[in-house]
Amino acid sequence: MPFLNDQNRMWQEKAREVAEKVVRPLARKYDLLQEYPWEIKDALAEAGFFGVWIPKEYGGAGGTVLDLCLVIEQLSRACGGVGVMYCVNALGSFPILVGGNEEQKAHWLPKIARGEKLIAFCLSEKFAGSDAQSLRLAARKDGTGWVLKGEKKWTTNGGAADLYTVFAVTDPASKSRRISAFLVEKGTPGFTIGKIEDKMGIRCVPVVETVFHDVRVEDAQLLGGQPGFGFHHAMGTLDLARPGVAAQGLGLAQGSLELAMVYGARRQQFGSPINSFQMIQQMLADMATQVEAARQLVYASARSLDTKMPAANKMAAMAKLFATDTAMKVTTDAVQIFGGYGYMRDYPIEKYMRDAKITQIYEGTNQVQRLVVARNLVKETGALTQLLEAYIPREVQEGFNDPATLAAQKAGEGEAAVRGTTS
Repeated sequence: MPFLNDQNRMWQEKAREVAEKVVRPLARKYDLLQEYPWEIKDALAEAGFFGVWIPKEYGGAGGTVLDLCLVIEQLSRACGGVGVMYCVNALGSFPILVGGNEEQKAHWLPKIARGEKLIAFCLSEKFAGSDAQSLRLAARKDGTGWVLKGEKKWTTNGGAADLYTVFAVTDPASKSRRISAFLVEKGTPGFTIGKIEDKMGIRCVPVVETVFHDVRVEDAQLLGGQPGFGFHHAMGTLDLARPGVAAQGLGLAQGSLELAMVYGARRQQFGSPINSFQMIQQMLADMATQVEAARQLVYASARSLDTKMPAANKMAAMAKLFATDTAMKVTTDAVQIFGGYGYMRDYPIEKYMRDAKITQIYEGTNQVQRLVVARNLVKETGALTQLLEAYIPREVQEGFNDPATLAAQKAGEGEAAVRGTTS
């Protein structure tokens, strides 16, 4: 792949090797069982993947967002569920990197980098999904600590994780400093796992409700040591994490394209392999083009975050929405190429379509991503106006006024007539 440096290619090749040797042979097993694949997790830890995004001073590899995306892409190419299982640890630990104090970073990040501690991200609630400001989980100050009461929904990695980054309301009266984040350990009294979701896809990674019944945490567990910065930490985290979700979509699209190519060469109809038919060739050509376009956008968005470009959040949103829409389109077309067999559970392709759907929904629905992109475009319009306004003609209607002006004139004439009769 052009434009990748030696470090990028090293992680890409290493991830592809693990994906083919470990992940793909076990993908169907854990999809059917809907159980956490601990043997795969151990292989990922042994390969050093949990340290990719963590700085070297905290025991990690000091890799980039692009390195992380390359690993996610290769794992997702073999199994979308494993791609999520892996990258949710980045999602859960990004808040520590974004907003944690030195003590919190030094305590937790080395353990996460070694794969000793798994982590989850607790933001969404039953009535707070895209609208993250409307959280209800409450954190009440109590002496030297806080007491958490409420519940979270859609906690990916819940139950398997050892540490949870939990966002709660600490100042209900505030608009800008309403939310804070806490680091809550598994086994803390009052902290339990509620409903375990029975999912359409990504079945090897648990998604659960997490319940906080008067859970006491100390001040040292308040992310960053200061209340009121939780929303900022959450948004910064999601900007960093969205290229990873895009990479999941990219991997699923690439994996399903490859399966469709192989099946298209093998399946015979009317005495010829179906990949000799123009209709199938057109589908494959469109799929390959869409995948490659998504790949370039995913890599570009990762680089924009690595280089701290001003428009990085717009690029992350664009990559997330385009790559995951591509995943849904390409996996669906791959099922179509497999025909009736594509609908059957004993063929591998239907799993790709099931795994792809969630990528359009979580970590910000694609409708929300379009809002993010559009708002960035509106902000950029001011500078463009100065440059381009003179080149866009303005139309003027000669000889008569527009309807609004005529209505105003009529109203004025009527008013004058009334004044004339009463004077």
